[in-house]
Amino acid sequence: MPPRSGGRGPGGRAGGKAGAKGAKGAKGKKVFYRRRKVCKFCADKIDYVDYKDVKLLAGFIPERSKILPRRISGTCARHQRLLQQGIKRARHLALIPFATD
Repeated sequence: MPPRSGGRGPGGRAGGKAGAKGAKGAKGKKVFYRRRKVCKFCADKIDYVDYKDVKLLAGFIPERSKILPRRISGTCARHQRLLQQGIKRARHLALIPFATD
């Protein structure tokens, strides 16, 4: 009986040789190191996030009016909590919109 086309071959993988992806090895590849983000509030030595400073808070709210997470904004855990509290207070007082239309 002739071998069937398609399906899994004798290597147990669909689509060709097992290990074909790493055939060349890691030679010649440039390793990219992502630079660690620095907390803007720690760098500027801001202890209190003021809810009335709409210009500062607007930098941490994208177009869809969601609060940016730490991994994207680069803030430390302490300042992220203060930032979140400030944004929520500003929204409650209608300084920042809850959502865009």
